[in-house]
Amino acid sequence: MSSSKKKNAPLPASSAGLLRFFEDETKGVKVRPELILGIAGGIIGVSILIRVIFPV
Repeated sequence: MSSSKKKNAPLPASSAGLLRFFEDETKGVKVRPELILGIAGGIIGVSILIRVIFPV
């Protein structure tokens, strides 16, 4: 009797909503997060390098 209750138990609403959100396909440019972090790190590195080479 306890096994049938476990099989018919509903999923939590937050978990089901989260899965549904990530399954949706959106239009637009898809960019990997690693690329964004690399570009941001590169910009930070270049700005630090400029400050070292050309001190004010």
